[in-house]
This record gives sequence, C-alpha cells and structure tokens, in this order.
Amino acid sequence: MPDNFPTLEFPAAIVDLKHPLENFKTALAGTGPVRIVAMGSSSTAGLDNVVAYPARLELYLRRHFKDHDQRPNIRIDVLNRGKGGEEAPQEVKRFDADIFADHPSLVLWQVGTNAVFRQKEFNFDEVVSKIVEGLKVLGDHPTMDVVLIDPQYTTAMLFDESAELAEKMVLAIRTAAQNARVNLFQRWALMRHWHVRNNASFEQLVAPDDGLLLHQSDWSTMHVARALRSAILKAVGATQTCGCLITTADSAPAAPPAPPGQS
Repeated sequence: MPDNFPTLEFPAAIVDLKHPLENFKTALAGTGPVRIVAMGSSSTAGLDNVVAYPARLELYLRRHFKDHDQRPNIRIDVLNRGKGGEEAPQEVKRFDADIFADHPSLVLWQVGTNAVFRQKEFNFDEVVSKIVEGLKVLGDHPTMDVVLIDPQYTTAMLFDESAELAEKMVLAIRTAAQNARVNLFQRWALMRHWHVRNNASFEQLVAPDDGLLLHQSDWSTMHVARALRSAILKAVGATQTCGCLITTADSAPAAPPAPPGQS
C-alpha cells in the first residue's frame, strides 16, 4: 500500500444523516448498556488484518462519552453481527436472534455488496425486495433507530460486469431508505469522493492482501468509522467541538493504518 496517504474530506452533504436518532438519544440519557447492532456481511464482520468498523465505532463512541460528553452511567456496546457472503434475504432471517434479542436502540444494516459481487448467486430484485421488507420489520419496533449502509467503493465493485449493477444497487438502497424514512450512511459516495476528489488510490482504499479486491483497508475502514461516529453524534444533537464532529470544512489528517485498539 502506498505510504503517501492523502488528506480526506468529509462533506456534510454525504456524511450527515437526514433524520434524528431519537431512540438512541433517549438511551444515551438513561443508565446501563446502550446497544448498537451492526448487521451485514464481510465488510461488517471484518478481515483478520483489518479492525472492523463496529469495533472502531465502539471505541470512538466510548471515548467520546467518557472524555468529551461525560456520561458515566452508560456503556456503549456495538455488537458485530456481520456474516461473510450473506445478503438481505439471509440477514432478515437472522433479525430475531441477532438483533431483536439484544434490544438495541440503534441498528446499522450494511447491505447490497454481495448482490453485486456475487451476482450469479443472488437475484437483484429479490435482494432489493428483502431490503424493503427488512426495513419494514425494523421500523415496526418503536424503540429502535435504523441506519442503512450501502456498499463499499472498491475495485471489485467497479469491474466491467459489476459497475453498472453497483450503481443500480446504490440507487435502489437510497430509494428504499427514502421510502421507509430511515437514515442512509452513504459509504459508496464518501469513498468515491475520496478517490475522485482527494486522490485516494484503490491501493489505499482496498485491503492490500485481499485478492478479491473487495474489502476495505484498515486505513479506509478507520476513516469510514470516524465518519459514522460523526454522523451518529450529530443525529443525537451533539454540538461539542471535540474533533469528533466532521463538517464540510474539516479534513482528516493523513494517517497510516491505526494499530488494533487505537484511533
């Protein structure tokens, strides 16, 4: 991976969520564990040499509520429910055991990647239909907020046989989120901005030992987690200027991959 990491931008129009996270905000005002469930496939589950975004998000949010917005009566727990190779049809079947059983106040649902990357194994329309169905099921739980996360912008998603389908999936996910009135974290648009506008190479965005050219590097995963932290904090009304909130004018410092457990 090239060492000359670029400075990254975090445009508010891409990073910020459209709807407040009222249930998560209420949980933050209480006591005990405040649970977030991260549902998805391998980019949620993580690779052996990449600190998965749920682990980073847990660390970042715990640090925020310890050092900057002190809430000693709560503990943020981000439960990683990612399973490699899955898509919405399999994930919806896991909702009862892997989401509802833990009573989270926030669900992060990453979808759409395998419908593109493993397009011979999945029916596109069925996957989109299951995303819509899953959002309805999640939305029927009144004490839980939902953030949908779209695919990663990586080399494998842009091969000739995948590029058009990837754009179609990103649009379908955006439409499903809009119709369900749930938040969408635009990972695809953010990573594309980094590549096109900030000159982040695919060698930097993609895990260096991933022969599939599909999964994010530790460096890009770290910055996606930082962006997601900012989006969540803004959606619960945080106003602290602690460096956790990323706006259009803010840039992430050029940084090497963080060692496990560090930011």
